[in-house]
Amino acid sequence: MAESWVNSAEILGSDLPLELSGTGNRRAVLMSALREAVRSGRLAPGTRLPPYRSLAADLGLARNTVADAYAELVAEGWLAARQGSGTRVAERAAPVTPAHRPRTPERPSRPVHDLVQGQPDPAAFPRTAWLASARRALATAPNDAFGPGDPRGRPELRRALAGYLARVRGVRATPERIVICSGAAHGLRLLADVMGGPWAAEAYGLPFHRELLASHGVGTRPVGVDGDGARVAELTRRDRAVLLTPAHQFPTGGPLHPARRAAVADWARSAGGLVVEDDYDGEFRYDRQPVGAVQGLDPEHVVLLGSVSKSLSPALRIGWMVLPERLVAPVVAAKGEREQFAGATDQLTLADFVDSGAYDRHVRRMRQRHRRRRDQLVAALASRAPHVRVTGIAAGLHAVVELPPGTERSVVRAAAWQGLAVEGLADYRHPGAQEADGERDGLVVGYATPAEHAYPEALEALCRALPPA
Repeated sequence: MAESWVNSAEILGSDLPLELSGTGNRRAVLMSALREAVRSGRLAPGTRLPPYRSLAADLGLARNTVADAYAELVAEGWLAARQGSGTRVAERAAPVTPAHRPRTPERPSRPVHDLVQGQPDPAAFPRTAWLASARRALATAPNDAFGPGDPRGRPELRRALAGYLARVRGVRATPERIVICSGAAHGLRLLADVMGGPWAAEAYGLPFHRELLASHGVGTRPVGVDGDGARVAELTRRDRAVLLTPAHQFPTGGPLHPARRAAVADWARSAGGLVVEDDYDGEFRYDRQPVGAVQGLDPEHVVLLGSVSKSLSPALRIGWMVLPERLVAPVVAAKGEREQFAGATDQLTLADFVDSGAYDRHVRRMRQRHRRRRDQLVAALASRAPHVRVTGIAAGLHAVVELPPGTERSVVRAAAWQGLAVEGLADYRHPGAQEADGERDGLVVGYATPAEHAYPEALEALCRALPPA
């Protein structure tokens, strides 16, 4: 028999409907009554509350009023919400005396919904097409593919990538300038060893990349970011390199302005510097064809870093560097005499996957899917939270939901108590960034990871966690 829940009278007493009939803030009245019911012991820890729709009907309130009250009390630690078991009084919310305050609740250890950026839905991996490529690749592989690996990577994959990147991203490269690595992070490690520091980096970016460079003795200083991308005029002759995300600034969104693309290439030529172009999601643009790579402007002063972690799967551990000619030998030497990272069979399979057109078909399919996910996010926010602004939606696998100043931390906590994993914009801000670099509150919302059936519920949880207008 299904478990029942307490009714509204047992929860809130007989006088609450009269209080709610007034002209005051009904959500505040309801929240106060719920807190008092828990504080007094009328609602014991673990007690299951009615679904918000049922309680709204009992009290004559709008459903959103009750849902928001529940969500705020979950964020405060009075209630606990779990998918499949409804909303209950939190176990830690035992009656307390006025001299004691409830403890700050800890974040649930296993979120129900994942809106963290940067990961495609694992279920979307093209298993059938990949298996077909693997069979063809193994059947036609030369014998030397099963010997010690060339640190430059398999020639079949380097040839396939040279053609694909020229066609899709406007890259100017021959197979001899491409070195296969196990992902963008591996490429950064090798470039740090070869180039040394200091580097410049965008004021907003992946902290993992900054930490990785620091672990190899390369410090970074922040370059401001605005609506036109990185402010490359701030680069100096002291900077050995600059790490940029010009196709879709990470995480704030938007491509690097054409004038700044030309300016950063000019800086690299005149200062003898290097532009490290992280092309992390260059294939996924929704308002027009993908923006060409900066590498095409000056192949001798720009390194293009790419991988299949966003387009296929991070589990494949395959990335690439398109290098200036002068850096090929030093990078290969830093990598080592034999391939130790990307397996030959996966490289051969990816080469066939690209050459057969399967990669193009998969990217087109995923572009349509991600665009649909983005549109669902924008529509949900417009309906449920029209007071917030969503930006960075022209490309990629994530968007930024801008928040009122001072609310980011509380919204992230509220999301956690909705069973939602999502990150704040502050997590990506360079620790050395100044106020002029555009400090602001927001959420970085990844819309690629959830399974299709779970995505609407994830958006519902996101909207409940957002602050009221």
